[in-house]
Amino acid sequence: MKTAKPAEVGLDATRLRRLSAAINDDIATQKYDGAVFVVGRNGKVAMHEAIGFADRARGRVARTDDVFLIFSITKALTAAAVLMRIDRGELSLTTKVAEVIPEFGSKGKHRITVAQLMSHTAALSAGLPPIPFEMIGDLKTMVAAICQMGVEGIPGERVNYSPMVAHAILGEIVRRLDGGSRSFREILAADLFAPLGMNDSSLGLRKDLAPRRVPVVVRDRSEGMFPPEMLEGFNSVVKEDSEIPSAGAFSTASDLFRFAEALRRGGELDGVRILSPAMIRVATTNQTGMRRNSLWDSALEMRGWEEFPAFLGLSFFLRGIGIFPHWFGNLTSPGTFGAVGAGSTLFWIDRERDLVFVCLTAGLLEETRNVDRFQRLSDLVSSAVID
Repeated sequence: MKTAKPAEVGLDATRLRRLSAAINDDIATQKYDGAVFVVGRNGKVAMHEAIGFADRARGRVARTDDVFLIFSITKALTAAAVLMRIDRGELSLTTKVAEVIPEFGSKGKHRITVAQLMSHTAALSAGLPPIPFEMIGDLKTMVAAICQMGVEGIPGERVNYSPMVAHAILGEIVRRLDGGSRSFREILAADLFAPLGMNDSSLGLRKDLAPRRVPVVVRDRSEGMFPPEMLEGFNSVVKEDSEIPSAGAFSTASDLFRFAEALRRGGELDGVRILSPAMIRVATTNQTGMRRNSLWDSALEMRGWEEFPAFLGLSFFLRGIGIFPHWFGNLTSPGTFGAVGAGSTLFWIDRERDLVFVCLTAGLLEETRNVDRFQRLSDLVSSAVID
């Protein structure tokens, strides 16, 4: 990607250095271990830095080409694959999942649509299906187990973020529409990563990326949404052939910047179009109204936060309106959208300001503390915009 001095793209260099200083301070006090981040505006990279450690225990310092497990940012990649199929006319947002995966249509799931899966309103469980944890990378086993699960409400009524289940089904939808000859891992590699030049990205840990992998270490082990032992279990569970469409992709800050740039530009990058502007508009429009995300209920009580709207598009988080805790900060524009990964990773796109921020960190935080951290860092990025 092209680079520019901050002033050339309307960013104040002194203010932008506050971002580096804040991360350095956090790492020095061992809140987390390291970070690799990119700040870009108008398609140009104004700051790309690596700070701290990729692996503190082994003394391995962070590098800009470090490869991270991006956790739920994977959902945005899976969503792109689904949206591409809709752009081609092979699927629609109102298609019932059971029309593509007939065995899914049981135990109250027969009316669930693609849009409900993508907006986390399908009333599916927030937990894992009843299979051994070490099997979550086997998409066939995951899908079979999910098809036997029931719903936890009336599809379409509530917003309940689905950490693992919904996007496993979305990945399987893409695989079946593709004809079944390619794995979902191969589809993402050929249809998304290769066209966008995301050469250091893969679903599952590609062998050539393994030496640069940042291990998953939970630095903040306080009780929260996701058990630390489960998160660290991804170190052994995610292998080269693993397919976890919700949380199993690896990438670099540079590659995710390329993905974000394609979205910012309306679905095109370097002359290659992956999505239509119309598709991106609907995917980044609020699909959940003013309903709250029930996954946060325990966190609201734990932190004493007031309720706030979910503001979800089709697998993308939106900034929305109002002042409340948010990874994207309170200074980004209401239409800002992006994705986050458990306690560690983030990207967002502020279309009003043509501003992109990607931040991948080592040493996971409890999720509400992760919100605090990224809210602060995101506000520092936004406050550097001066024209």
